[in-house]
Amino acid sequence: MIQFDHVSKTYPGGHTALDELTLDIRHGELLVLAGHSGAGKSTLLKLVAALESPSSGRVMVNGLDVGRMRQSQIPYLRRSLGLVMQEHRLLMDRSVLDNVMLPLQVSGEIARTSKREAITRASVALEKVGLSGFEKALPVTLSGGEQQRVAIARAIVNRPSILIADEPTAHLDPAYARDIAALFRSFHAAGVTLILATHDDTLYSPYGARRIELAHGKLMQ
Repeated sequence: MIQFDHVSKTYPGGHTALDELTLDIRHGELLVLAGHSGAGKSTLLKLVAALESPSSGRVMVNGLDVGRMRQSQIPYLRRSLGLVMQEHRLLMDRSVLDNVMLPLQVSGEIARTSKREAITRASVALEKVGLSGFEKALPVTLSGGEQQRVAIARAIVNRPSILIADEPTAHLDPAYARDIAALFRSFHAAGVTLILATHDDTLYSPYGARRIELAHGKLMQ
């Protein structure tokens, strides 16, 4: 499903984030990326989501060469992806429901379906993350853990086949972090390919995750 073939990524200024990385991620896999800060974990995730392009090598996602995609093709790729990045970037002046519905608006899904169906899908996503009844709340009134759940609901509202999460439990207390890890496990159990970068890979050890470690842009194990 996802292949990295001798992929390198060098940013302006000369910093090499990934160095000749070769990696296959199988359909339906639960993959945990470990490594020090700056190891290249976030860059790897951004390459899968076409938020960055490789400097050399090839990244294939669902048969598409990400580095050679036209700009018009990227929205098509992202319809199959759910993204939970380090910064929630929730719209604080909009309701929780509006935040979760945003990907449906961006992808044009609301134009293809009714507004009522979009509301239903967003409500179902909130139910899956344990936030039923929060539809009208503003994100600013929620705790950090609840805001993270809104971000996860937003990521799954498009029913993605691949879910990408960058340090989803970094700022949560241990109990809440375990809850979020269990939530991701439930998505994986439903058949979603899950790729997580985390500072605490022990959260996912009970779920049989494949762990790989990056160090200075290279694959260690």
